[in-house]
Amino acid sequence: MEKFMKWIEEKLMPPMATLAEQRHLRAIRDGIISTLSLIIVGSFFLVIVNLPIKSWEAFIEPRLGDIVLPFRITVGLMALYASYGMGYSLAKSYDLDGISGGVLSMAAFLMTNIPLNVVDKATNTELGWIIPMEYLGGAGMFTAILTMILAVEILRFCKTKNITIRMPEQVPASVARSFEALIPASVIIIIIWAIRVMLGFDINNALMKLFSPLVKIAGNTYIGILIPTLLITLLWAAGVHGVSVIGSLLRPIWLVLLEENMQIVANGGVAPNIGTEGFYDLFMWIGGSGGTLALCVLFLLSKSAYLKQVGKFSLVPGLFNINEPIIFGAPIILNPILAIPFIVGPAITATTTYIAMKLNLVSKVSVMAPWTLPSPIKAVIATNDWRAAVLAILNFLILLAVYYPFFKAYEKKLLEEEQQKEVA
Repeated sequence: MEKFMKWIEEKLMPPMATLAEQRHLRAIRDGIISTLSLIIVGSFFLVIVNLPIKSWEAFIEPRLGDIVLPFRITVGLMALYASYGMGYSLAKSYDLDGISGGVLSMAAFLMTNIPLNVVDKATNTELGWIIPMEYLGGAGMFTAILTMILAVEILRFCKTKNITIRMPEQVPASVARSFEALIPASVIIIIIWAIRVMLGFDINNALMKLFSPLVKIAGNTYIGILIPTLLITLLWAAGVHGVSVIGSLLRPIWLVLLEENMQIVANGGVAPNIGTEGFYDLFMWIGGSGGTLALCVLFLLSKSAYLKQVGKFSLVPGLFNINEPIIFGAPIILNPILAIPFIVGPAITATTTYIAMKLNLVSKVSVMAPWTLPSPIKAVIATNDWRAAVLAILNFLILLAVYYPFFKAYEKKLLEEEQQKEVA
C-alpha cells in the first residue's frame, strides 16, 4: 500500500493538481456552482407537488402548472444562468471585464436556440416569438460550455491584439466597456449565426448526440458510478481535492442527468437516472468525501487523546458534510492506514446504493437538496422516498464496519507514540 500511495503522490498527483487549476475547468466549476442556489430553491417546488399524500395531490392538481413554474424558471434555465457565470469567471481569470465575458457568453449560447413564432390555434392569434426551453436547461450545458469558451477566447484575442474601440477617458467606465466589447460581440454573434442559421447546423442536438454515450455510462451503469468514486477518493488520499478535479469534469453530465430526472418527475413520471451528483452526496459521502462521519464517531471513542480531540472538533462539521477537519487532522492524506478504508468504504456503499436503485428499492434523486443537510434528512428530501433514509443509515453502518479495523490499527500506533512521549 505504501508503494501504491507513493506512486499516487509522485505520478498521479502532479498532473491532477495541475488539471484542478486549469482555468477553463475552474471557470466551468465556478460558473455552475454559482447557479446552485437557484437550482436548490427551484427543486424544492418538486417536493411540494410530489408529497405522497392523496388529499394533497387532489388539492394541488388544478394548480400544478402554477406551483412548478419556479422550478421551470430556475432548473429549466440552468444552462442559461451557468453560461453567464462561466463566462464571467473565465474572463476574470484573464484579467478581462467579467461582465462583458458573461454577457457575451450568454448571447453566444442563446444564439444556438432559434426562436419560434407561436400561434394560438384556438383563437388564431400570434403569441409572439418564443425561445424553446428544451436546451436552456441541463440538456444545453455542453453547448453553454462550448459557446462560453468561444466567446471569452474571442474577447481575449481582440483585447490582446488591440482589436477594440477605445473611448476617451471622460466616458463612464460602463459605457467604455460596452464599446470595447462591440467588435468581439459582432464576431461572436456572426460566427454562431452563420453556423446555426445559415448552415442549419443544430449545435445543441449534435453535442447531445456526441455526449449521449458518456451520459448513459455515467448515469445508469455500475462502472459509470464506481470510477468517479475511486478517482475522487484516490486523489483526496494523495492530497488533491478530488471533487474539485473530477467534479469539474463530470458535473455538467451530472446536471444533465439530474435535470432529466426533475423534468420527468415534474410531469408525473418516475426518475430514470441513477448517477446524478446526489447519488454521491447523499449515500456515499456521508460526512464528506470518503464517508468520514463514521471515522469521526470512532475517533470520539478512541483511547488516544489525539484522536479523541480530532473527533471532537470534526464531528459537528462532519454532521453537515464538511470533512476537511478530519481529513487534515487525522490525517487521512498520505496516511496508508486510513487511506485504505477511505477508498474502499465508498466503493462498497456505491455498490449497495447502485443495487438498491437499480432494483427500484429506493427512488432516484430528483431534487437538489442543500449539501450541508445531514445525510438521512437530505436523502428523503432529494428522493421524496423515506426508504432513502434507511439506505443512508445502512451505508453509514457499512462505513463504520470498514473503518473500524483500520481505526484500531491507527489508534494502537498513536497510543504507542503517546506512551513513549510520556516516558521521555
